[in-house]
Amino acid sequence: MDRLDELEIFVTVIQHGSLAAAGRKLRRSAPAVTRAIASLEQRFGARLVERTTRRLAPTEAGLRLAERAHLLLHEYQSAVLDTADTQLSGLLRITSPVQFGRKHVAPVVMAFLDLYPQMQIEMVLNDRNLDLIDEGLDVAVRIGHLQDSSRVARRLGQVSRVTVASPAYLALRGEPKQPAQLADHDTIVGTQRASLREWRFGPQENGDRVRLTPRLLLNEVETQLLAARAGKGIARLLSYQVAEDLAAGTLVRLLPAFEPLPMPVQLVAQNIQRMPLKVRTFWDYAWQELSQLAQIQPGIK
Repeated sequence: MDRLDELEIFVTVIQHGSLAAAGRKLRRSAPAVTRAIASLEQRFGARLVERTTRRLAPTEAGLRLAERAHLLLHEYQSAVLDTADTQLSGLLRITSPVQFGRKHVAPVVMAFLDLYPQMQIEMVLNDRNLDLIDEGLDVAVRIGHLQDSSRVARRLGQVSRVTVASPAYLALRGEPKQPAQLADHDTIVGTQRASLREWRFGPQENGDRVRLTPRLLLNEVETQLLAARAGKGIARLLSYQVAEDLAAGTLVRLLPAFEPLPMPVQLVAQNIQRMPLKVRTFWDYAWQELSQLAQIQPGIK
């Protein structure tokens, strides 16, 4: 194994605290990572990592080596970029919520590929917040507040959770004026969220909570939209998901004064200081394009 590869593996192990996480990040097998650490320890004649109950930690010698290796790898990368063709190439793995990815991220990815024909991109669309390290992902689009403060985030805009129904349904059943009145209406509920039988309104800490007996339960956003357009009940979706229907008049926004606080839409990555050039280039391009979307700016336009 190349000695620079050994140093990169060692630094990644120290950064992520485990051999398995380093292997996933670098797409190396667990035995390859173990051999690299053992080879370094043999070459330096000292133990470089200690295993605690929950993670690996550098010894004093390992910490000194990690600091020097980090600088060396940075200088090496800079030297290569300064002297080589800077045409971007390689694989980039991106994740996004399903519908937001289809409607908004995919066009950005396609345009990026037109600009950089040697790039390869894998899109992983999933409404769960996949772990960047565990899944080997470079960039994520997240809707909602981050749970992991170690991630780097750049705000694109915001969305709201809005309640909607078709004009035909409202003509037949009337329009609710208070959240509590929803209990007497047919509702269309998504099954992705744990609290599917309860809708919350206003600020979470002191808002109204409405218990529901849904008429229709669906696990996919597009089908919820189809049902709402067809007048099968009242649905609750994100503002970007219903923006086109509200503009066209196929759906009507209900109870706007009672909506919960907006949620941020963000680009997320692991470490902005050590981003590879391909990741940083996409990060900047995606922010420039996605931050201009009217659907994720305050209000629905």
